[in-house]
Amino acid sequence: CFLYLRNVQGRVWNHKRVYRIYRELELNLRIKSRRRLVREKPEKLSVPALPNEVWSMDFMADRLLDGRAFRLLNILDDFNREGLAIEVDFSLPACRVVRCLEQVMEWRGRPEAIRMDNGPEYVSHTLVSWAEKQGITLIYTQPGNPQQNAYIERYNRTVRQEWLEQHLFESIQDVQEVATQWLWTYNNDRPNMGNGGFTPAQKLKVAA
Repeated sequence: CFLYLRNVQGRVWNHKRVYRIYRELELNLRIKSRRRLVREKPEKLSVPALPNEVWSMDFMADRLLDGRAFRLLNILDDFNREGLAIEVDFSLPACRVVRCLEQVMEWRGRPEAIRMDNGPEYVSHTLVSWAEKQGITLIYTQPGNPQQNAYIERYNRTVRQEWLEQHLFESIQDVQEVATQWLWTYNNDRPNMGNGGFTPAQKLKVAA
């Protein structure tokens, strides 16, 4: 809240005042953290120096109110943690992944590399041949090592906590509408600690 008020809204209130009001509104509820397994500390991912150096993408899954399963394709620019697209449908084959990437490239430009796991949509001949024609390097993570794609994994968790688990959806159109609205807010109004407390849009503007 403090970062949003300072960096996005431009307020001059210090963090002590913001915290005092935060407590008076009884917003300081304790969130019980999940117990995590102790693992070896993974090697920290390097942050790209410029936009479009490395994109990350990954799938998520959920269900509509009537029980039908649907999937989401998330695409992220690792440089400023900007959500580039959230594609939603019952099925997202490799040809649909390629089409989504091409739509993003029309306004964002071509990435030098794309990081992903070894899902069937990603290792298909359709995607591999397309990437070769575009001159894009595909970086595959090792099975069972989600930390190798940590930026998109953290983003997936935010997607699930901030809107996917907050709604009961009746149709794919409902999911896509909420996803599109949330994506704009995430990129323009939500401070990101990976960006030093600034929004993805603010970091991109500085780099331009």
